[in-house]
Parts: sequence; C-alpha cells; structure tokens
Amino acid sequence: MSMSDAPRGTAAGGREARDTATPPVIGWQDGAVVVLDQTQLPQHVVALTLRTVDELIDAVRRLAVRGAPVLGAAGALGVALAARQAQLGGWSATFLGEQVERLRAARPTAVDLGVGVSAVLPALRQGPEAARVSALAYLARVVEASHRIGERGADFVAEACGTGPLTVQTHCNTGALACVEWGTALGVIRSLHARHLMSRVIVDETRPLLQGARLTCWELGRAGIDYRLVCDGAGPFVLAREQVDAVVVGADRIAANGDTANKIGTFGLALAARHAGIPFVVAAPETTLDGSLPDGSAIPVESRSEDEVTHAGGRRVAPDDARALNYAFDITPAGLISAIVTDRRLITSPAGPSAW
Repeated sequence: MSMSDAPRGTAAGGREARDTATPPVIGWQDGAVVVLDQTQLPQHVVALTLRTVDELIDAVRRLAVRGAPVLGAAGALGVALAARQAQLGGWSATFLGEQVERLRAARPTAVDLGVGVSAVLPALRQGPEAARVSALAYLARVVEASHRIGERGADFVAEACGTGPLTVQTHCNTGALACVEWGTALGVIRSLHARHLMSRVIVDETRPLLQGARLTCWELGRAGIDYRLVCDGAGPFVLAREQVDAVVVGADRIAANGDTANKIGTFGLALAARHAGIPFVVAAPETTLDGSLPDGSAIPVESRSEDEVTHAGGRRVAPDDARALNYAFDITPAGLISAIVTDRRLITSPAGPSAW
C-alpha cells in the first residue's frame, strides 16, 4: 500500500497518523523526506513529513529515524532535501555545504549516515533532481543489501548450528525498521524462518530506549515468528539456560580489524556467547565497514542525555541528584566474533576485514 492509499488520521503538529496501515520506513514524497516515527511504536504508527534539513536532523538525533542502513538512506535523501531547500531559499553553495555536513555529523558512531551523504554529493552539483534520483538509487541499494545479508547469514548459521529448529538471541532492532526492508540480524532470522529452521527468538529489551521491546517484538509478531522478551541483565543467563544456538546482532561501525560498535549491551552478550561456545554473528552492510579506523578504540562512541537513564515513561525513577552515564553503543572485540556477514561477503578471518 502506498502512503497516498493508506487511511489517514492526524497527529500533533500536523503529522499524519496511520494506525491501520504501516507507511514506508523512509521515502521521498512531494519534495519531502517521509519517515515512520519509530519513537511512537508500537502504540502508534505515525508518519512524519520532513521538509527541512533541520527537521531531518532533529528526527535523526531523537531516534525517530534510526538503524545504520536507514541512517544511510536518511543521509542520501537528506542531501536531496538540502538541494531542494537551497533552490527554494536561494542558499549559497557554501551554506548548502554547511547544512549537508551538519547532517553527516548528526550521529557520530553510525558510519552509514555519512556514507549515504557521500553517495549523493557528486549529483548535488547537477541540481535537486539529480540529487533526488541519486538518493532513490541509494535507497534501492540499501533494500537489496538487506536481502543479501539475510540469505548469506542464514547460510552461515544453518551450517554452523544444524538444521534446527534453532533458538537465536538478538539485541536492539535490526529489522525492516532499521533497514528499510527485511533487515540485517533480523533479516538473517527472517531468512531462517522462511526456511522453516527457526524455533524462537530471544529478544533483549535494550535499555534505556527499549528498541528490542518496542520495535523488534513488534516486527517479529507481525512476521509470525515466536519470540520471548528478556531484560538486558538476564540476557547472558537466558542464553545459557534456554540453550540458545547462536547470537546474531547488527553493527553501526566496523573497524579494519573487525572490532564492532553496536547498541550498548552487545559486548556482554558476546562474552556470554563465547563462554557458552556458540556462534556470535554480526550482520551489517558492507558500507558499515570503516577501513580508516584501525580498531575499535578509534570508533567514536556517542553519549546521550542522562534523562534517558534517570527517567522512564517521562517520569523520574532515580533520585533528583543522581547522575548517569549513557553510552549509546559499546565495542565488541573482533576476537569474540565468529563471523561478520555483509551483502558482499562472509568474513571469518581472525585478522578482520582488513585481511580481505
């Protein structure tokens, strides 16, 4: 169903709410970037129409738009949006360049955001229409990549773990909501499910913003895949007690040696998988590999607002004087990773991607 065909309601601020049909995760319509507001899920399905670079940057920073591949698409479409805004507003080339660079820097850990920006920059010199065409081509490549990752990852897990039925644990959200379609880690799970190899998925809740509880459970339910939600702190124990066959997660940046940055909590799950002797698989698009960084110590790790930790559901749950550390990501050393699965290859070399 296209967005124009979907039943419509109205949300605050002129946003269009569609509770009876799911709009595309991200796309282009009538000169604007249209996104599914992931902060509203699973209670409400709300589409946002973003007509300015400022609106898009705000949506990225507050995680209405999230997930490495979707951030890449946002970067690409954001360049097209900036080109259109420049044309309408009479921006100078210098000011246009500054706005594009603001978009690139909106989420420092996720490398795909900048990759999407860079992919469309050459077309920017040819005007808004060329930038739009280039951005939509990038979006199509993101979709194709997620399907390839799903199939290649399913091949690896099936070979490593047998014909099933399999129990797989995952962390954060790596499905269509993060990848436009299908998914990376969740794409692997969906491909295994399509082959009738899945038993159930163990879903970590993913504190403090609950992407696993809110988003991954929502996607698995809609796909008809059995799952169980667990607290992050219970993840390692559940991994051992429930006889999990493999852990499959995504990544926001992968250094040259194979160290990976992913949602906070991933490192502990990798340690538990090593202790249990089961495969720990990272599924991510090739664009997430950053050969300019020698290892994980060079990956910038985003710190977010303390309020995300000290508050829950808009209500303060910690003492008024409590301070918090809110790292959005952690780094998993390459030595704990069994395989990195991309849309182009399967990497199992202990030397990491730089050896390939």
